[in-house]
Amino acid sequence: MSDTGDRAYSTKGIGRYRWVICALLFIAIGINYIDRQMIGILKPTLQGELQWNEIDYANIVFWFQCFYAVGFLTFGRIIDAVGVRIGYAVAFTIWTVASIGHGLIHSVTQFAIARSILGFGESGSFPASLKAVSEWFPQKERAQAVGIFNAGTAMGPIITPLLVPAITLAFGWRAAFISIGIVTALWLIAWLIMYRQPHKHPRVSPAELAHIQSDDTPAEAAAPAARISWFKLLTFRQTWAYALGKFLTDPIWWLYLFWLPDFLNKRHGLDLKTFGPALIAVYLLADFGSIFGGWASSKQMQAGRSANAARKSTMLMCALLVTPIVAAQFVDNLWGAVAIIGLAAASHQAWSANLMTLPSDLFPKQAVASVIGIGGMAGAIGGMLMTTYNGYILELFKSYQPIFIVAGSAYLIAIFVIHTLAPRLEKVPEEKILKG
Repeated sequence: MSDTGDRAYSTKGIGRYRWVICALLFIAIGINYIDRQMIGILKPTLQGELQWNEIDYANIVFWFQCFYAVGFLTFGRIIDAVGVRIGYAVAFTIWTVASIGHGLIHSVTQFAIARSILGFGESGSFPASLKAVSEWFPQKERAQAVGIFNAGTAMGPIITPLLVPAITLAFGWRAAFISIGIVTALWLIAWLIMYRQPHKHPRVSPAELAHIQSDDTPAEAAAPAARISWFKLLTFRQTWAYALGKFLTDPIWWLYLFWLPDFLNKRHGLDLKTFGPALIAVYLLADFGSIFGGWASSKQMQAGRSANAARKSTMLMCALLVTPIVAAQFVDNLWGAVAIIGLAAASHQAWSANLMTLPSDLFPKQAVASVIGIGGMAGAIGGMLMTTYNGYILELFKSYQPIFIVAGSAYLIAIFVIHTLAPRLEKVPEEKILKG
């Protein structure tokens, strides 16, 4: 066994509070995705009550993604400036208030406004979570930690079809938005009580702190919050590798969140009462994919492989496993279609667990949230384009086939782009980031 592997297996007695922080991040991401997936679950109900067509729905999702893009860039800068604890608390408060506000609207325009504010607030979630992982975990554990908290993106959609239809059928769709928003606000209290930086946290032992900081350079360990220029970051190929990876593949997850219930309704006749089992199956597979994808590259690194080899081999495997989704439109059997889509969703989540680790692989901690913000904005812009495409394709052709062709090919293009721009995943030195 390599020295790296020996060190990985000798960490049992150092303390595990970092995994408590990871659990908090997982819960927050789950809440985030309950709030955002509710519109997909309630789409047939809302279309009937508010008289939406496919393009109206696409426009509502478009404006959510537009403000998500702006917010991602904004919160990336805010979190690098004020820190994870306060930055995430602000973002969570905005999106929770906006989620409750959905229950008070009466028109498509009002719904689009509420959705836009929700998108702005939710955009802070990933910059904060990934920055927290870079603060709380050494490099060899980061993909695993990201995979665990990123599983919340599938756990939320598992809970949503169980909870939201029950509330809606009993009390109406407005009550679903309001009640879930109020209850999930309890997370904010726990976050403010429990989160500190590792070196300031009373629950972190000296041994665990040393483990967390084992990859830090002296400059990173001592560096305060810094104001990093976006324009400076855009001069690095590493920024573009991450951003274009997000641009090409984030829209596919939006597709599953916002259109999968509609696909199951139109192609297989499912409705608010019968969505549950199929959606839960897809997102359980996605949860497995997220945890497995993070574990797979972390395990390779613990065995002595480089971050470059571990991340990219895992991502290439994921890109190949997505491709069967191009046939999902033609599968008549519901559970056959669910299996294909579930495999694609699991592969996306495994891919994302590794893609989202790249900023902390490629940049010093002072710049991580800003780079994540740039990548998140790129992903949201890709989502806006995909959303517009989806709306017009469905309105004009009534078929998901052209949409699934895009979904099946995006990851292969993305891994080629990432490898071309960052062939060795070399980290940008601190001095290049902080000077000029």
